[in-house]
Amino acid sequence: MPKMKTRKAVAARFRVTGTGKLKRQRPGKRHILTKKTSKRKRQLRQPALVSEAQLKTYKRAMGV
Repeated sequence: MPKMKTRKAVAARFRVTGTGKLKRQRPGKRHILTKKTSKRKRQLRQPALVSEAQLKTYKRAMGV
């Protein structure tokens, strides 16, 4: 059986936390920022965790 290859696109977007969860950045902070409120832009800075439904898929793609 050959080794599993890491999906580099997935590995670049997520970081593994100490407890094994995946941390991600929130989408929506790249452009068209003038119509978004300061509160919304401030909240988009905070990282989020990947949902439990997708966790298994992404961790397998990362080779974790």
